[in-house]
Order: sequence, then C-alpha cells, then structure tokens
Amino acid sequence: MLRKAITAIGVQKIAKHCNVSARAVYKWCEKGVLPRTEYTGETNYAEQIETLSNGRFKKIQLLKLPR
Repeated sequence: MLRKAITAIGVQKIAKHCNVSARAVYKWCEKGVLPRTEYTGETNYAEQIETLSNGRFKKIQLLKLPR
C-alpha cells in the first residue's frame, strides 16, 4: 500500500511535505515500510501522506507491515 501511495502522490511532494529527502522516501518505497520512528510515535508521516492523498490512502493502511 505504501508503494502505491508514494507512486500516486509523488516522491518529491511527499518529501517536501514530510520535510525529508527524496532519498528517504525512495528508501520507504524500496523497503515497503515507513521508518521505525513512525511505529514508535516519533513521527507522523502516515498521517501526512493520508492528508496529501485527500484520504485515499488511510494512515492505518500505510502502517500495516508487509507480509
């Protein structure tokens, strides 16, 4: 789901909105998960991606770990 969201929204747009580098967003895409800080509550990238997608990609879906 995360890769689909990144592709739909765009790496540059997410990077700018989340205040991270484009390379960081590419890493999320490659790994298929957000960074550890997202799961420990230190960051809120999933929420920001949900906002950027106008609710198309929900925070809860973005935080699911791939199987």
